Order: sequence, then structure tokens, then C-alpha cells
Amino acid sequence: MSGFVGVLVSDPWLQSQFTQVELRGLKSNHLSAKGDSGHVTVGNLPPIMVKLKGLHEVLTEEEISAILNASYPDDSHEMDFEAYLRAYLELQAQAGNKRGSVKNSSSFLKATTTTLLHTIGESEQGFFVAHINGYLGDDSFLKNYLPLDPASDDLFNLAKDGVLLCKLINVAVPGTIDERAINTKRVLNPWERNENHTLCLNSAKAIGCTVVNIGTQDLVEGRPHLVLGLISQIIKIQLLADLNLKKTPQLVELIDDSQDAEELLGLSPEKMLLKWMNFHLKRAGYKKTVTNFSSDLKDGEAYAYLLNVLAPEHCNPAALDAKDPTERAKMVLDHAEKINCKRFVTSKDIVEGSANLNLGFIAQIFHERNGLSTDCRKISFAEMMPDDVLVSREERAFRLWINSLGITTYVNNVFEDVRNG
Repeated sequence: MSGFVGVLVSDPWLQSQFTQVELRGLKSNHLSAKGDSGHVTVGNLPPIMVKLKGLHEVLTEEEISAILNASYPDDSHEMDFEAYLRAYLELQAQAGNKRGSVKNSSSFLKATTTTLLHTIGESEQGFFVAHINGYLGDDSFLKNYLPLDPASDDLFNLAKDGVLLCKLINVAVPGTIDERAINTKRVLNPWERNENHTLCLNSAKAIGCTVVNIGTQDLVEGRPHLVLGLISQIIKIQLLADLNLKKTPQLVELIDDSQDAEELLGLSPEKMLLKWMNFHLKRAGYKKTVTNFSSDLKDGEAYAYLLNVLAPEHCNPAALDAKDPTERAKMVLDHAEKINCKRFVTSKDIVEGSANLNLGFIAQIFHERNGLSTDCRKISFAEMMPDDVLVSREERAFRLWINSLGITTYVNNVFEDVRNG
């Protein structure tokens, strides 16, 4: 039986930047730009490229034309498919720069793996590697390959067999995969490797990851942006798993009366984390309200107040008096380390306002010390809330299915989030 041959690009690096689904779509888009001469020229591209996903929401046709003209001043210059792909990557980068801080903080959990904007940086890769080294270092099979070096391609090479991703899914949501079904030999044949990746993708979808446009072949090749995109989602699901009333009934302390309980039930894990943080900051006397995981945390003050109220035994007044944000951020990390929060982030990440890393750091603090009381009256109220097991199971199945489709609207509660149609 003849194998499927996708869209081939002569430059391996350029080929690695796109999935086959993306390449087919871009090839079709490129062909549609042919003018009367039968060739694609620079002047033909702006009205075609402005419709591409990832560009049309950010760049206008005039801006695209100006960016293209900076590299190709002559509008009649002929653009072959590879030149078109390089131009598209440049436009993606410009769109990413333009978006900058306007990205909504909630896009952190919603980020899909269509990878039309490659935004995962070296710091985040380092965070993921440290997380994997910490949680899977004692695994009977993976301990032979860990710890990974974040500065090398160790992560992508290890991910090619599919074992790492399957094990990581089980760390995020224990029991998702029967580990007897994972092929864990030192050298796997192509069929065994494919079985692992199929199991991984189906399981990732089952726990709520978006796996649109990712195929087993993409993982076998260890494409960096796709592997990191998937790992990012799995780790976020793990870090935010306890941010709900069922897992942590003490969260009911964040509300004043039963009327707010329904609102609390409908909050996304990110918003629940912000609500928890602001609850403690108010207790600590912090005057501002933190509304995002980026700009509001850059000066490190909110962290200093939060850790002082959660771990007063390690309180460092100098952190609040420090004038230099980087110096304050270092003190914050020292304080966090004393309550067993591992150094997965750096002072530079805090000062630069990395939303992904800040959210991961705050989730770590929540896991180690949430500072919520064990008020029996309030907790019993949380436990008395109706919980039909069958309805709950079905709601979860539909919610995860909807979120796995890659649509922009992220559903946290099926009953609440579909009401507006």
C-alpha cells in the first residue's frame, strides 16, 4: 500500500515549523494568489494573507503590504511557496509583537496547539523541563533518561517515543492511562511508537487538551513548537486541578454568603486563583487588585505581600522596602523556596511579566500553602452543594470534548457557559 505523501519543503527547518494540515492550507492559499501571469507576486499577497488565521485579527492589509515591502520592495517580485512560508513566519512574528501585552490573561489556559503563533520561549521551556525532572525523576523507566538539560534537545528527543507524554498525562490526571498499555522498551519500532502517540493524543484530548492539527507523525518527529504546546497544556491542567470547590472545599472561604456560591462554581481555574490571591492580599493590606498574571506582578510587591501573609515565619520586611524590582523578585523567590516552592521561575521572569510562568508560580504557592481556614461550618456548606454523580460525569465529558475542539471559547461549566448561546 502506497504511503501518504504530504506537502514537502526542501528546507527541513522550514518544514518543521508547520504541521501537514497547516502546510496544505497554506499551499492552497498560496495557489489562490496567482495573478493573470500565472505567478504569485508580492503585490498579490496582502489581500490573500490578511485572511489567514493569526493575522486577520491583528494586522491590516496595509500593514501586511508594508512588512512585505520591507523585504521585497518590488511588488512584481515572484514568490515561490518557500518564500511565501518565510514571509508568513515574519508576519506571525510581527503580529505577535503587536499583540504584546494586550493578550488576555485567560488565553493562558485556552491556548490551542494550532501553533500559528509560536510564543513559547526559552524560560518556559526551562520551566517545563524542571517540572518534568521534578515529577518524573523517580519513574522506573524515565529515571534512566532524567534529568533533562533545558539547554539541549533532550526533551524533544525523549518525547519522540511517546512514553514521556503518556507518563506526564498520568501525573496531571492520575489513572488516565493504564501504564501496561504503554510500550516502554529502550528501542521501539515504528508501530510501537505510533501506538504510544495515538494513546497520548487520545488521552490528552480526554483530559481537556486541544490537539487540533497535531498528528502522531508530528510527535514522532519531535517538532519543538508542537511538543511544547502539548506539554504546556498538560502541565497547566495539573497545576490548576485543585482550584475548584470539589477538590478544595476550603475555597468557600473566599465568598461571604451562599448567593455567591454559584458564581464561585462557574469561575475558571485562573479566575479562582486570582480571587484567592486577592483575598489574601486584602488581608495583608495590599491596596491594589491583581487582575492579570503579567503587568500587575512585574514589581514583585504583590508576591511579597502574599508570601508575608501565607508564611509569616519567613517574613522578610526588606522585600517591601527594596527599590529595585529585580532585587525584590529575588527575595520573593528565596521566601517561596523556604515553603518548598521549587525555583521553576527566575527573578527575570517575574520582572518581565511572563504570564505563563507567573501563573505556574502562583499555582505552586497555592498547592504548598493556600492559607485557607478549616472552618467546619463553611466546609460542610461546600460539601452539601448538590452533586449528582452521573450528571457531574456527563458534564465533565461534554466540557472536555468541547474544549478539545480548539474553539476560542473555553468552557469551565457546561450549564453556565452555554446559556448565552
